[in-house]
Amino acid sequence: MITHKADPLYYFCLMQKLALPIILLWRMWFYVTIFIAIVVLFPFIFITSLRSENYKAFFPYARYWAKIILFLSGFWVKSTWKFKPEKSKTYIVCANHTSMIDIMMTLALFKNSFLFIGKSSLAKFPLFGYFYKRTNILVDRTGLRSRAEAMDRAAEKLRAGIGVCIYPEGGIPDENVTLARFKQGAFRLSVAEGVPIIPVSYPDNKRHFPYSPLKGGYPGRLRAIIHNEIVPEAQTPKEEERLKELCYQMILQPLQNQTPLSYESELIAE
Repeated sequence: MITHKADPLYYFCLMQKLALPIILLWRMWFYVTIFIAIVVLFPFIFITSLRSENYKAFFPYARYWAKIILFLSGFWVKSTWKFKPEKSKTYIVCANHTSMIDIMMTLALFKNSFLFIGKSSLAKFPLFGYFYKRTNILVDRTGLRSRAEAMDRAAEKLRAGIGVCIYPEGGIPDENVTLARFKQGAFRLSVAEGVPIIPVSYPDNKRHFPYSPLKGGYPGRLRAIIHNEIVPEAQTPKEEERLKELCYQMILQPLQNQTPLSYESELIAE
């Protein structure tokens, strides 16, 4: 009979527990890098964020901010582009949401200017919150009025030539959920304004930097799959449902391909 101490899983769990303090320190360092990047870029992001009309001047510095954080945290991005956005066009970016690094990843990937529709609670973070609330659309997801106002503001930004990033799951789902069912907002906005959607899949972010600190994480390669654009063809509720289902399936497919074996192979490769 094999005892628990001879089981490879036992040693794996033991190593995880021994490594936890190091992992927690590394995760703390990640949040430190957020402030380091702000301090480095402070004169530029402060001046360009003073007026909302200057957002397109602010956006390149937001991308630098994201890239600094990813670099200092030990992440590098491997992107697969099935579609290249046109420089002159405006898009709605929709991605699965599993981690804090989703924000940095999305900024690092896209050159077309866009802002986030994000939860208002992030505005409470010192320094980061100041720039977050000045340059993005904040929403209280528990309030119907707040959600409606956020969509109205997003529509105004799209008409002004600034894209929008929406994580259509409406928040970070439970750890055991691969992809939560999508909310309607992004697709209603796309249909109403005639703006294409770019679906994006992040297969690695959950395991590299899970939402819960106790779940661990580690530096390494972060893959992004940028799918073909989805163009609205009519202004009807049926079209909203078509866009929502198509976007869901496109994002889900690379996430379902993740198996324990492929995880192990990538760990060895990294």
